[in-house]
Amino acid sequence: MKSKKRYEGKFISHPRGFGFVTVEGFVDDFFIPEKYVNGAFHMDEVEIEVLPDKLGQRTEGRIIRIISHEISSLVGTYETRDKSSYIRPDDPKIGNLIYIPEGRDLHALPGQKVVAYITDHTSGYKKPEGVIVEIIGFPSEPGVDVSSVVKAYDIPTEFSAEVSACAEEVNVPIDPLEYERRYDLRDELTVTIDGDDSKDLDDAISLKKKGDRYVLGVHIADVSHYVTEGSPIDEEAKKRGTSVYLVDRVIPMLPTTLSNGICSLNEGEDRLTLSCIMHIDKKGKVTSYKIKESVIRSDRRMTYSDVNKILEDHDSKLIKKYKPLIPMFELMEKLAKILRARREKRGAIEFDFQETHITLDEKGVPVSLEPYERGVSNRIIEEFMLLANETVAKDAMKKELPFVYRVHGTPDSEKIGDLKRLAGRLGYTLHGDSENISPKELQKFLKKISGTPEEFLLSTVTLRSMQQALYSTECDGHFGLASENYCHFTSPIRRYPDLMIHRIIKENKAKKLRKKRRAYYDGLLPALCGSLSRLERRADEVEREVDKLKKVQFMTSHVGEEFSGVVSGVTKWGIYVALPNTIEGMIPISSMRGDRFEFDEDSYSVIGSFTRRTFTIGQEIDIIVDRADVERRQIDFVLPEDHGKKAAKEKGKSGGKKKDPKKAIKKNVKRRKRTKKRGR
Repeated sequence: MKSKKRYEGKFISHPRGFGFVTVEGFVDDFFIPEKYVNGAFHMDEVEIEVLPDKLGQRTEGRIIRIISHEISSLVGTYETRDKSSYIRPDDPKIGNLIYIPEGRDLHALPGQKVVAYITDHTSGYKKPEGVIVEIIGFPSEPGVDVSSVVKAYDIPTEFSAEVSACAEEVNVPIDPLEYERRYDLRDELTVTIDGDDSKDLDDAISLKKKGDRYVLGVHIADVSHYVTEGSPIDEEAKKRGTSVYLVDRVIPMLPTTLSNGICSLNEGEDRLTLSCIMHIDKKGKVTSYKIKESVIRSDRRMTYSDVNKILEDHDSKLIKKYKPLIPMFELMEKLAKILRARREKRGAIEFDFQETHITLDEKGVPVSLEPYERGVSNRIIEEFMLLANETVAKDAMKKELPFVYRVHGTPDSEKIGDLKRLAGRLGYTLHGDSENISPKELQKFLKKISGTPEEFLLSTVTLRSMQQALYSTECDGHFGLASENYCHFTSPIRRYPDLMIHRIIKENKAKKLRKKRRAYYDGLLPALCGSLSRLERRADEVEREVDKLKKVQFMTSHVGEEFSGVVSGVTKWGIYVALPNTIEGMIPISSMRGDRFEFDEDSYSVIGSFTRRTFTIGQEIDIIVDRADVERRQIDFVLPEDHGKKAAKEKGKSGGKKKDPKKAIKKNVKRRKRTKKRGR
């Protein structure tokens, strides 16, 4: 008898009861019918037995063993029913209600958002059991919606008493000895340029010209001086990995005593820094550099908006107000253009996808959504930070230090092959080998399609071919930046990898990075890089989810209104449309009446079988907002020509001639008899 194949994988549940198991090495997942789920919970690690193939259907499996549970806590809404208490999970993939035994509800009230710890996942017909460990509040209360998302991702929001006390202990005036041993740059004209609301200022800039050379100083807060290895603050920062920037709050990696206080490069205050001072020629090449422990005093706390007004709008009032700084700002603009041109020449890739600025009222309700415009000052800081990060990474490579690099791999060859074929069908040629495409070729391609009707489609498919950037001990280069050496050095207040890099640099300067310490870092850094990459992805996901939530909330007041947008994606279940205000929603295929629409993978299009009506990425389209589901964070659109049909159909359901219930019963009885006769 032929033995059945067994594999281990991750179970992804569906609210309707069935699910899927993803197995490493398989492109397609395995479908698990509801009767074969066998008590598995969403995200469980399971063992499956593969069932015999059914012609034309996805391969099915049966869960035979639950190896481990990944989800131990969740966020949901507290409900009571028939003297029993439950939690309805916020995650729509979790179809299970969580039973809360008597006395374990923390006196929550029905309708409140809560955090529950799952005490028993169970199997069979019994519901999973849990205990409420935190009450977040009613959804209508300001901030509860965002807090629910934050808690669902298990992001810590409070600092322990021990960590807070430790932060207070190190929040002391600078030791006079530090002035003696450090490079004193307090007389150097220095500014910070950040967002209007920023409080954690971790980078400052100085710039002057010596002959035909630029001398650029990038001065970064020396957080490692205050956050020592193994301290309670350090251990907490390592667990967080990064600060999280949300529309209504910042969840900092470090206590605000440090992030907004002694570590922040506040105007007029002496601050300890790690400075990368670079001599740059007129072509943008770094001819020499030094990395020094330093002390600075920022002369001005500038904002992106003010510097933009000075350099772009030539605002006379601001120019008068900041007169001593104007020559430096103009020099910054000139150098940034040189550096950008140099990066472009080597093949650095730029994707110009729009970010969103969401404005909330005092109750946390979104009142406006606008595309976030990056001005000249944003590009100045971006270029200077990129150059400092590259310079520090090159220095580490040259000195063969144990290090944390930022790497970005070559794009997926299959996806590049798909892009080349799609480009060819649209009349464009993407040169280069799919297995080892160069960033220069992709950059040329993106410039070629810029401003064309096909730009949105092809740039979107290009972006989807890219790998995700991550942290590594190996200096494998950064494909998107076309850089052989790159790291994150410039934001130690909000990123743990930068803090680690500062420690290693300082330890090497002090000649303490000997054989034993190198071996220590060799053992520590690989796992740490993996952990920090995962924590970064978690923060990114939370930021996206909160933005998505606020966008859906904003559109609840626009249901029934018509907008013009661009098709941003097509699938077999629907057409995604992006609006000018950065909102994205979907037209379900099921709402497109009067034809049968099918998805064509080759052209990234949805095509009507009868009308041949075609919808493809980049196409301009009019839509009507049909539904904004805050709970599921989904926005549904409908085509204007289908909106009237839907309204008429719904009116027909509720209006018109009433049915006789007696006739309906007789009709159902007759239908059951016919079904029985046919042996169904």
